[in-house]
Amino acid sequence: MNNHEFEQRVIQNYQNDEEMMILIFAQWCVNHELDPEKVYAQAYPSQASSPALQNAISLTVPKEEAAHISNDTLLNILSIFGNDDLAFVITEIIGKEKRS
Repeated sequence: MNNHEFEQRVIQNYQNDEEMMILIFAQWCVNHELDPEKVYAQAYPSQASSPALQNAISLTVPKEEAAHISNDTLLNILSIFGNDDLAFVITEIIGKEKRS
């Protein structure tokens, strides 16, 4: 494998991992009866809806069919990808849920 092929593989792996992170975020939202697009817009109000988010939303399942995604798991994954603004919004949502 030459240098260019290695770089392409690293990029592809990162993109695949990023898609999985977006899907986990979207499913977490569905599991908490939240609209992933609205939550995303709270974190990134100046950004248009992302095609990757749209794709992830189409792959979610009803919360009754979904595996549990812990709050900590979601926050850790967002942190790995540097989505600090989204993690902040999620943390606020979690705090409101705990007070309810």
